[in-house]
Amino acid sequence: MRTRIAFLKGHGTENDFVIIPDPDNTIALPPAAVAALCDRRAGLGGDGLLHVVRSAAHPEAKAMAAEAEWFMDYRNGDGSIAEMCGNGVRVFARYLQRAGHVTEGDLAVATRGGVKTVHIDKDGDVTVGMGRASLPEADVTVSVGERSWPARNVNMGNPHAVAFVDDLAHAGDLYAPPPFRPASAYPDGVNVEFVVDRGPAHVAMRVHERGAGETRSCGTGACAVAVAAARRDGADPAVTGTPVTYTVDVPGGTLVITERPDGEVEMTGPAVIVAEGEIDADWLEIAAS
Repeated sequence: MRTRIAFLKGHGTENDFVIIPDPDNTIALPPAAVAALCDRRAGLGGDGLLHVVRSAAHPEAKAMAAEAEWFMDYRNGDGSIAEMCGNGVRVFARYLQRAGHVTEGDLAVATRGGVKTVHIDKDGDVTVGMGRASLPEADVTVSVGERSWPARNVNMGNPHAVAFVDDLAHAGDLYAPPPFRPASAYPDGVNVEFVVDRGPAHVAMRVHERGAGETRSCGTGACAVAVAAARRDGADPAVTGTPVTYTVDVPGGTLVITERPDGEVEMTGPAVIVAEGEIDADWLEIAAS
């Protein structure tokens, strides 16, 4: 094993990530290694890990290589695999730009949730085409303590339960996953968003991310929230032919979400690289054992 492994640290609206560049997919990252790296006391700290791999070099992404050169092999902070991470895609694109693999403008990124279109703006923001939302009709309820709320079931390539509440404090500490029912609605767990109104087409949210706990931001969650809020407010771009845009405040900043008449959901927000360095591979091997 090599004695040093390169890493970077970045965040999108304070949803933070350890970034491991590995174009040829040669670095083993079992769940225990990822969890050790994302540990905020004994590791580097992060809500998740972005493993940067060429699509052609990864068995899960080879089929997408003709559309997207790079694959975002995303892991949650506990080491589990996730389909998508909206803030992660923006930071992933920022890393590719920093490394000289791409420039300002458009690019495609392969994810387990499909190929995502990305635009790196000159002003520094990054816009991601997040795909279409699906809204299963199943009734869902989420709970915190003695309180329960009906939740909108929204899938953005990963599952979300969106609950509109009177006060974000009602979400509690969000250390543990909020209970939901029926259990059959989310057999693999769910990201739960609690939402309040701030003004016309303007909401604020807190989120418990599956495998990470409460995070400062969740990109797919903000998209799910915007779509759920639009339907609650009687807006459906597929019906009206008019795009709908919501401003979504998260604890770590602000995201702007637009749903277009063709169903595509776009997310715009910042992406920042804050540090880079080297990991001691011997430490990682011990930490992962």
